[in-house]
Amino acid sequence: MRRILVTGGAGFIGSHLCKRLLDEGNEVVCLDNFSTGSRKNIQPLLAHPYFELLTHDIAVPLTLEADRIFHLASPASPVRYQHQPVMTVRTNVLGSLTALEIARATGATILQASTSEIYGDPEVHPQVESYWGNVNPIGPRSCYDEGKRCAETLFFDYRRQYGIKIKVARIFNTYGPLMAADDGRVVSNFIVQALRGDDITLYGDGSQTRSFCYVADMIDGLLRLMDTGPDFTGPVNLGDPHEATMRELAETILRLTGSRSHLAFKPLPKDDPKRRCPDITLAKKELGWRPTTSFEEGLTATIDHFRKLL
Repeated sequence: MRRILVTGGAGFIGSHLCKRLLDEGNEVVCLDNFSTGSRKNIQPLLAHPYFELLTHDIAVPLTLEADRIFHLASPASPVRYQHQPVMTVRTNVLGSLTALEIARATGATILQASTSEIYGDPEVHPQVESYWGNVNPIGPRSCYDEGKRCAETLFFDYRRQYGIKIKVARIFNTYGPLMAADDGRVVSNFIVQALRGDDITLYGDGSQTRSFCYVADMIDGLLRLMDTGPDFTGPVNLGDPHEATMRELAETILRLTGSRSHLAFKPLPKDDPKRRCPDITLAKKELGWRPTTSFEEGLTATIDHFRKLL
């Protein structure tokens, strides 16, 4: 049995990860300050004898024992990370320092949940890990983009200076049950609007693309990355290489929900990436990983979650 720390463990991906780790026989410490995470996500886990909830701001230093650390703590949707941009930077930079110091003190392997936002509005398509990105350092999205880029810098510098065992995953759009209705992510926005009969809001002409990975596949990728040998650090892209336009996503959700909602078009937000799709060649080679859940299968499960939630 390993003692595993999951920072941001009450968030969307974090709560799924906590459950999976418990199911595999580990002791799990979930650390969250609930700035964006939800107690509802981890409510079913609270009675588990090997689950511990620690309510704490990861940006504030602390000491605890851990064999492995999954560092997921950060606002992740544009609505939430832009709402308090200073807090977003603080969480990503100071929070990463806290997590890395725990790893340094305990000898734990630590995994950083980085993001496809590292690549900004990419000029290389699909995005490969060797691409350094096209990021506006002073725009409305930069609190998250640059916060995550600085976190990656800290991880690799801790490895170089202190020999910390690190793993870095660049997570592309992920969706599934336990998403919050108001989190501002495009999949949840479209599904909630469709189920309520509201207009589905598209920005620009809806031709910008994203790739969408079902959460169970993402969890599998994170666990496989953590289990790799010490010489493989990443960064490695984790995402579904199936690319869809925002309009295609909206029309698929309309069809699956049976909604009569209409499409409504608004101006494109500043620095909104026009194309986003991962090259997962490295993940296939080093992790033996690729997504296995089809887009419609994953959307159907997510729609069922929101029908119950609403």
